Amino acid sequence: MMGIRPEFLLSALAAALLVSGCGAPGAREDAAPAGPAAEGFPVTVTNCGVRTTYQRPPQRAVSLNQHATEVMLALGLEKSMVGTGYLDDRILPEYRPAYDRIEVLAEEYPSFETLLSAEPDFVYGGFASTFDEKEGRSRAALAKAGIDSYLNVEECPAGPVTMAAMDQEIRNVARIFGVPERAERELERLHAVLDRVEDRLSGVKPVEVFVYDSGDKTAFTAGGAGVGNEMIRRAGGVNLFADLDKAFGDVSFEQVAERAPEVVVIYDYGDQSVEEKKRFLLAHPALKDVPAIRDKRFAVLPLSSTVLGVRVPAGVDSLARRLHPERFK
Repeated sequence: MMGIRPEFLLSALAAALLVSGCGAPGAREDAAPAGPAAEGFPVTVTNCGVRTTYQRPPQRAVSLNQHATEVMLALGLEKSMVGTGYLDDRILPEYRPAYDRIEVLAEEYPSFETLLSAEPDFVYGGFASTFDEKEGRSRAALAKAGIDSYLNVEECPAGPVTMAAMDQEIRNVARIFGVPERAERELERLHAVLDRVEDRLSGVKPVEVFVYDSGDKTAFTAGGAGVGNEMIRRAGGVNLFADLDKAFGDVSFEQVAERAPEVVVIYDYGDQSVEEKKRFLLAHPALKDVPAIRDKRFAVLPLSSTVLGVRVPAGVDSLARRLHPERFK
């Protein structure tokens, strides 16, 4: 078989860029709207410093990262989705039938060319790495191709990430797609879970918690600026490294020992299993006198439950049951 000529590849990429640009329903403010706005539109959303005006709902959306995908599926937007990618866990069972009808563009992040081949008009990223400039997927590069983009608000917080940010995230996506009423129904369901946990934990004494994400030379842990800190608080705990002014950061194991957590919360993801993480912590000489290690008190949360999305309330409930089992009998 003859090889594909370089000039053909260049032509194909140019065609993909042209199709993507012409087919984008969402218009940035510096672009001329294509035809009259849809009912309830235009809608303007400022997201992580990018201001976008949508003349109509996106029709060919791509979601990247688990929490972005599940927000869209929770809002019933699967018919507007032409691609997805990068899961950390299995999709929640209630969303699986819808998810299975959407093309998976890549196991992790698709290349820019693969992304363009889906002819999206909108890309929703869960992490800042979705729009990695070095990989050619920056929001500016997408905009040049006529593709609007949106980044989960936990990646660019204006202050500590609370449940108000979860509400904002879900409402923003619903507004972009012209289904604000679906956001309110979903938020009512999610806050009902949080309210039940709050009722169970009324008057409880907070448990001192250390989050172990990963690391062997230092411990990569949850700081005070991410939703993980808010989850611990709502689950009846106190994050011993809430003084870190970012969502995640490195601390020494000696610092962990000094703060003496009562429970270690392990984030479950990646190649290292929960059991391997437990064995590592239990064998670490600096931690031998830490109450959580001495008493083998561990709680486990999948990573997908600890980032801003629809899993957060269920994650709070799960953690609360581990920190205060006596309140859930």
